[in-house]
Amino acid sequence: MTTIISTLFISLDGVAEIDPAWHFPYFDENMGAAVTEDYDGVDVLVLGRVTYDSFAGAWPERETAGEVDAPFARRLGEMRKVVATHGGQELGWRNVERTDDLLATVAALRDEPGVERVLVAGSISVVRQLIAAGQLDELRLLVHPVAARHGERLFGDADAPQPMTLLRSAVFPTGVVRLIYAPSDFPNSATYDDVKDQTPDA
Repeated sequence: MTTIISTLFISLDGVAEIDPAWHFPYFDENMGAAVTEDYDGVDVLVLGRVTYDSFAGAWPERETAGEVDAPFARRLGEMRKVVATHGGQELGWRNVERTDDLLATVAALRDEPGVERVLVAGSISVVRQLIAAGQLDELRLLVHPVAARHGERLFGDADAPQPMTLLRSAVFPTGVVRLIYAPSDFPNSATYDDVKDQTPDA
C-alpha cells in the first residue's frame, strides 16, 4: 500500500514559504532527526517546479563539494524525482521526470509495484492539490515558534474547511512543534447548542 506524505516547515502564522532568517535559527539535531525520518524509505520524491528549482540549484553543488551535507545531497540525487510542471525547460540533475498531470501521476504511483512511500517536500501548490483531491495521507508540519509576517501560506481561501486528525506530535527544545496529521472528517456535527453545557460555570 502506497503512502503519500507531505513534509513542510511552517511558521505560527501559517507561512510555508520558508525564509532562512526564521528557519535556520531553529534547526537542530531534533529537527534533523525528524527530516531524516521523513526521507527514510522514500521511493519517489514529488516536487513542484519552484521547490525543484531550489533543490536542483543547491544540492548537486553540495554533493560535489563533499562537505558534511554531501551524503544527504547524494541521496537526493539518487532518488527518483517527479516534478509537477507545465513548462518544457530542461530539468537537469539526474533521476528526474516531469508530469503535467499531478493527480493522474500520483494515482499511477499508488498502483506502481514497488512504490510504497512517496514524499512531497515543500511544494505548497502540490500539497494543496493533493489535499483537495483526497490524495494526501499524511501532512507533516514542523511548526516554528515565530510569526513570519509575510510569505505564502499553506492554506488559502476555499469553499469548505478541511478537518484533520492528529496522528503524532513532539515538542523540541527550541520550541518547534512537530505535528503529523491525516485529512479526516469532523468528529461530529455539533453546534453551539450541543456544547453550551460545557461552557465555564454552566
